[in-house]
Amino acid sequence: MRRRAGKFFAHGTPSGTVREKVVRHVDGREVVYAPRRWELLSLLRARAAAVQRALPARCMVYGSVARGDVRASSDVDVVMVDSAPSYAVELALLSRFHVVERRVTLASPSSVPKAHVVLGDGSSVGWPLLPPTEREEGFYAFGGWIDAASAAPRERVPGVSKRLLLIEPTAEGHIESSVVGAEVSVARRLGVPLDVVEERVRVLGRRDRIGRTGVFRSVPVPEGESFEQALEALGASEPAVRHQIGRRGRR
Repeated sequence: MRRRAGKFFAHGTPSGTVREKVVRHVDGREVVYAPRRWELLSLLRARAAAVQRALPARCMVYGSVARGDVRASSDVDVVMVDSAPSYAVELALLSRFHVVERRVTLASPSSVPKAHVVLGDGSSVGWPLLPPTEREEGFYAFGGWIDAASAAPRERVPGVSKRLLLIEPTAEGHIESSVVGAEVSVARRLGVPLDVVEERVRVLGRRDRIGRTGVFRSVPVPEGESFEQALEALGASEPAVRHQIGRRGRR
């Protein structure tokens, strides 16, 4: 555990869409959660667990809802761990939730294409449309992920926020430390390859300097069209996607 450099109390959960800035000079600051933050975490965990239970394969919630450092603007992001046909996933979601958006996205030309479904309450569900690599799965561990459907209410996991702060849960809240300059120890703490940490530092650092970097491709899936059909159509017009389909095969 790193040296604690002071303590502050998280009394509120500020909302808004201001872009989070990378923090480079925090060494072991302790954050104590106010009751409102514990209540918000419980609410978001319950929302994630409801989504998880509706799905036909094992899945996890990742990001701040897994780490515990939630705010009023925090998203509930659920990712499928085991494979399942896209139609089965959609049928399961439609039976319980209102679906407002369907997209196929690629973060970069070499990344795995993913299906994304946004629900009416703002939650999202994502799953790979082609087999992911172990390294790609490591990105979820970098941000922190947990099985919300079976975890204890206050159970949390370590992970890194978009501000490039390592969040390490404590009984009262968390300890946060800057990742920049401590990539080796962070990789060891999270059990992920060092190059995963280094890549996220590069990407989030660039985002901090010039704004949102966006994704390589993100296309809506028309009503009546499956995710697989949308991926085929994208591959027909985009060589990088076509290469991914040929290289990875299908789920």
